[in-house]
Amino acid sequence: MFKEMAKPDRTEVDVEEASLGDPDAAERRLQFTEDLALLEVSDEVTRLGSALVSHGAIPVESFADAVHVAVAAVNGLDYLLTWNMAHILNAEQRPRIERVCRAAGFEPPVLCSPAELMGGSHVA
Repeated sequence: MFKEMAKPDRTEVDVEEASLGDPDAAERRLQFTEDLALLEVSDEVTRLGSALVSHGAIPVESFADAVHVAVAAVNGLDYLLTWNMAHILNAEQRPRIERVCRAAGFEPPVLCSPAELMGGSHVA
């Protein structure tokens, strides 16, 4: 039996990012994600995102990446799937991200790529 997977969520930041680039590709991305639950970028999320940046866990120029992490932590998500190896899925940054989240009172999500999560794991 395979692990049951949670339904993915999205934020307005995801919608904005999906809208960028080639218009045809952007439209396909937006259609693919339109039925996903929309998580709020609340004041609490913004505060945690700012803390991630101010403590050097994520660069200031990548505040949107900090928001991705903060939304997941504040909403108690188990996983944050990303291909962003520069600022989120980064072995050097991960401990900083986890420390900042915990210091703010949130359990950080497991940061992983979709391939890592879907790596053929089975429940015995």
